[in-house]
Amino acid sequence: TGRPGPVVVDIPKDVQFAIGTYTGPTDVKHKTYQPRLRGDVRAIAQAVDLMAHAKRPVLYTGGGVINSGPKASQLLRELVRLTGFPITSTLLGLGAFPASGKEWLGMLGMHGTYEANLAMHDCDVMVCIGARFDDRITGRIDQFSPRSQKIHIDIDPSSINKNVKINVPVIGDVAYVLEELIRAWKAKAATVDKTALKTWWAQIDRWRAKKCLSYKNSDDFIMPQYAIQRLYELTKDHDTYITTEVGQHQMWAAQFFGFESPNRWMTSGGLGTMGYGLPAAIGVQMAHPRSLVIDIAGDASILMNIQEMSTAVQFRLPVKVFILNNQYMGMVRQWQQLLHGNRISESYTAAMPDFVKLADAYGGIGIKCEKPGDLDDAIKTMLKAPNDKPVLFDCRVAALANCFPMIPSGKAHNEMLLGEEVTAEDIDKAVGKEGKVLV
Repeated sequence: TGRPGPVVVDIPKDVQFAIGTYTGPTDVKHKTYQPRLRGDVRAIAQAVDLMAHAKRPVLYTGGGVINSGPKASQLLRELVRLTGFPITSTLLGLGAFPASGKEWLGMLGMHGTYEANLAMHDCDVMVCIGARFDDRITGRIDQFSPRSQKIHIDIDPSSINKNVKINVPVIGDVAYVLEELIRAWKAKAATVDKTALKTWWAQIDRWRAKKCLSYKNSDDFIMPQYAIQRLYELTKDHDTYITTEVGQHQMWAAQFFGFESPNRWMTSGGLGTMGYGLPAAIGVQMAHPRSLVIDIAGDASILMNIQEMSTAVQFRLPVKVFILNNQYMGMVRQWQQLLHGNRISESYTAAMPDFVKLADAYGGIGIKCEKPGDLDDAIKTMLKAPNDKPVLFDCRVAALANCFPMIPSGKAHNEMLLGEEVTAEDIDKAVGKEGKVLV
C-alpha cells in the first residue's frame, strides 16, 4: 500500500532457487496510498481562531512530529515561541521539544507528570499534533479532557475521531501543516489572551509545585530514579543516543532523562516489545559510530535478546547497556502488587545471571555497582571503556521501587496517584473493577 510500517514478504522456496535476470525498480507509483501532505486551508484557519481565543490551551505532541522530520520539530518550537502555550508529549514524542524549555510540562499519560495530566484535563483548547489518543495517554476515555475543543493534526485520516471526538481535524504531514499554521497565525496577526494565559500558567506552576517526580533517596541502596538522574547528568554533554527495553526502567528513563532534540530517544511504545533496546542500540551505534549509545535496560528485558552481545562484539561496537537490576520484571510486579492483592507470580528471578561474568563470556566489559556513593565513578568508568567493546553495567537498584505518578486503569487524569507514600489499599480503592481488567 505504501503506508509506512513493517511488511512481510514471503518468497516460496522454489522461487528462491530459481535463476532469472534481475530488473531494477523503475519509478514506483502507489495507486492506493497517496497521503495528503498539506492541510485544508479552512481547517487551519479554524484552528488558528480557536487557539487565539483559548483561555487554557495545551499542545499535545506525539511520535508523528519526530517521524515528520527535523523541520517539524523546529516548527513546533517556533509555534510555542509564538503562542507561549504549555506543551506535553507522548512517550514516542520526547525530544521534539526541549526538556529544558520553560513551556515543557513533561510527559503525558499513565506515568506522566501531574502538571501535564491536569493541564490536559482542565484545558479549554487542546492541539494534538502527530499523536493518536491511545489508552495509555487518555486514561478513562469518557473523562479525557472533558471541557476542551480539540484540534487534531495527523497524516493518517483513520486516526481522526477513532478514539476521541475531534472538533477541528487537519489532515496532513506535521511539518507542512505546522508551516501553514504558523504562516496563517502571522498573516492574521493573531495574538493570545495574555491575561488568561498568565492565569493558566499560574495554575500550572501550582501543579508543578507538587514535585510529582520526587522520591525518597537512600545512602544504603541505589534508587532507580537516582541512577537515571546520575546517568543523565554525566552524559548530557556527550553526543548521546538512548534506547530502552520495556518496563519500569523505560518509564523512569522517560521521566528523568532530559531530551533536547529529536531522534535521540529510541523506545518501543505501543507494542511495548521487551528485548528491543539492545538490537536498537546496535543499529544506532552502527549509524553513529563516534557517538555515545546507551541502552537503558531492565534485568529481565535485556535477557530477551542478550545473544546480540555477540553481534556487538563481532562488529566492535562500544554500546553501553545500563541495567537497572532489581531481580524482577518490575512493571509486572508493580501491577501485581497494586492491582492484584500483592499476589506475586512469575515476576521474580532468583537465578539472575552474573552480568559481569556474562559480559566477559561474550568478550565485552562488565561493571557492577551496588552503592549510591560508588555510582558516579562507576558510570565514568563505563564512559571511559575502550571504544571497540560493548559494556554491560549491572546497576543494583532497590528491588521494590514503584513507578509513580500513575493513573490507575479505568481512571481519569485528575485521579492520578502520586508518590511512594501511596499504599496498596489506597490504590485498591482508586481502581474500579473495570480498571483491574484493563492491564
